[in-house]
Amino acid sequence: MGCNLAPKRIGLIAHDACKRDMTEWARFNAGKLAPHKLYCTGTTGKLVRDVLIEECGEEGLDITIFKSGPLGGDQQMGAVIASEQLDILIFFTDPMSMQPHDVDIKALIRISTIANIVVACTRSTADYVISSSMFDGDYRPARKTYESYTARKVRLSGRR
Repeated sequence: MGCNLAPKRIGLIAHDACKRDMTEWARFNAGKLAPHKLYCTGTTGKLVRDVLIEECGEEGLDITIFKSGPLGGDQQMGAVIASEQLDILIFFTDPMSMQPHDVDIKALIRISTIANIVVACTRSTADYVISSSMFDGDYRPARKTYESYTARKVRLSGRR
């Protein structure tokens, strides 16, 4: 990473069936992940932190670990995205299992789309993202203002 480049702000989440994939992926990419600001949900964050400390050491590691996804961690990650504090979301999802917090997951993907951030839901896509020349560059996603939506006139029925 060049000295003039701002660190990326990266969210890492993995469903239980995907935590092994996430830790293997984080280990393989430890040198590329460690210099960046990381946000993780619960157990995923603890696993990733342990891998990065083992591979790169603790010095300079900047990682925030939220609650477990079903206990509010997905919503905490969504708040970071909504406040434009995340550039990339790596979210290894388990398509074969119903999640008790499925509505939170859908909301997280929706707010990521609104914020126009990079989202990778598979290990293959995450590999493409982290190996892209844009990952090492100063790429920042274009942000829409949604001004037409926020400035709209809302008429309340039954009121004069």
